Amino acid sequence: MTNTKPKIGYVGVGLMGAPMTLRLLEAGYEVTVWNRTREKILPVLEKGAVEAESAADVTRQVDFVFQCLTDANAVEHVVFGENGIASAGSDGKLLVDFSSMRPDRTREFAAKFREECGMGWVDAPVSGGVKGAEEGTLAIMAGGEAEDVERVREAVGQFSARFTHMGPSGAGQVTKLCNQVISASNLVTIAEAISLAERSGVDAAMLPEALAGGFADSIPLQIFGPRFAKREFEPFLGHIYTMMKDLDTARDLGLENSAPLPMASVAVEMMRQAASRGYAEEDFTNVIRLFDPDDPGY
Repeated sequence: MTNTKPKIGYVGVGLMGAPMTLRLLEAGYEVTVWNRTREKILPVLEKGAVEAESAADVTRQVDFVFQCLTDANAVEHVVFGENGIASAGSDGKLLVDFSSMRPDRTREFAAKFREECGMGWVDAPVSGGVKGAEEGTLAIMAGGEAEDVERVREAVGQFSARFTHMGPSGAGQVTKLCNQVISASNLVTIAEAISLAERSGVDAAMLPEALAGGFADSIPLQIFGPRFAKREFEPFLGHIYTMMKDLDTARDLGLENSAPLPMASVAVEMMRQAASRGYAEEDFTNVIRLFDPDDPGY
């Protein structure tokens, strides 16, 4: 039987890209992949993905190009650099960028991209981590043309439970920053509460159960409360430096729009303190170490 599904390309097959690619393959999509570090694509090649020689080569072969990269500099290089996506783009194709970056840079890139090759750009940062990508439960917030968002909705739905069009180009990135402000503020507050329980003689591991259903309950409390109490830092959920980057971007956006962010400011400084103790490339749950007087970096 002929496969009538659109052909998908995936550029940046890392922590998030790999499980997203695997879910597309499981759903019957043809997926062509490329990554700057080739070793990272080997697991998806074993499951049926096709290897391309470059980001441009991916673009030539597919209808939609998905990408998830480290930061704006990486996006600029992969899209506009030598053998980049823009060099092989054409009208009718779409780029969906799951990376997180400044909204103004997204708008700049999207306008330049359409001018250079005619392709549409959907900014679609994600929330839910590797576990969400593996289970297909990511929350994805999109910016761009409504028609473009609808064209990729079915494919994106293979690894997301929610794909919300938030407005024009850059709106997805603004929404992701709001997500990070809430998430990080919750994270450090839960760590603080766990420390208070421990130092006051209460079994901190019981807090999530005791508070379930009350005003203090939340998904982050149920996920991170037990991990903080047991000092469990696996499975890996995200780098401290990545959360710092997003919160610094949120503060910049707040300054530009006269939006005060006192809670996010506290959260990012706690993340920065954890980074200064050597945890920048560790999971962001290591923020609980800030409350441990016997921690090597205390």
